Amino acid sequence: MKAAICTAYGGPEVFVIKEVDRPKPKSNELLIQVHASAVHSGDRRLRALDVPALGKLPMRMVMGFKAPRQPILGVVLAGIVVETGKSVKNFQVGDNVYTLTGMRFGGYAEFACVNESKCVVKMPEHASFIEAAALPFGGTTSLHFLRKAHIERAKNVLIYGGAGAVGSTAVQIAKHFGVHVTAVCHERNVELVKRLGADVVIDYSKEGYDRELGTYDVVFDASGKIEKRLARKHVAENGSFRSVAGQGPASERKEDLMFLNELFESGALQPVIDSVYPLDEIVEAHRYVDRGKKVGNVIVSIQ
Repeated sequence: MKAAICTAYGGPEVFVIKEVDRPKPKSNELLIQVHASAVHSGDRRLRALDVPALGKLPMRMVMGFKAPRQPILGVVLAGIVVETGKSVKNFQVGDNVYTLTGMRFGGYAEFACVNESKCVVKMPEHASFIEAAALPFGGTTSLHFLRKAHIERAKNVLIYGGAGAVGSTAVQIAKHFGVHVTAVCHERNVELVKRLGADVVIDYSKEGYDRELGTYDVVFDASGKIEKRLARKHVAENGSFRSVAGQGPASERKEDLMFLNELFESGALQPVIDSVYPLDEIVEAHRYVDRGKKVGNVIVSIQ
């Protein structure tokens, strides 16, 4: 099968397209013909070994010293089940599924094996493979941190990075919970974030934008780029601050994917897709994400 292999830590050019052996499913695994994956922060950080200096050696020891031990990156995938292990009970050949693979990666290839007990479910009935691949990363990350912040009890929320893969989903999920949403993004994305449901959108490229912000029950840094000192001053008394940076990884739960399915089918959640690259152009896809100007999700089309 064809796969994008990460041959070393470094820039996008470390990827090489190769023919490798097709994986064989274990008794509790699904063999999935991958139709779409995506370029997310987990893929980019591992590829570039983008961690603080003190974390580089521990990261190499865990993930591989000279190159990722799992050289096929891609933390999400959507595709068709083409074979099941003998112990699989809840899926069958022909099912359209999508999954968040987390640190197991594997999405940048024509086939991947996934344990049926992990974070994998059938796709929403009316979703394309590209849409399905855009759902799990931003969706589960938003749900994890917004729940930690008790979004269900909040009256208002401030979301930094409202146009990213996580932020664009967080805006829609917060609106589902009936919360008044203020989002911060670049001027070029203001109208998009308004269409996603944000009640107030602030342009961070404008000098003094921070003075337009009040205090909020929940402040969520969905980009991981805001200085925490600046963000915390907007947290109301007894409010909560959460960030995708420095507050641990998001949980990976089947229940969250099922919830995202419900939101998608009801029209309450639509993934934002910036661009779609074929697998052969994985270097260009990562190069584009590295520029830091993407909106929503950058998808990798495998089939």
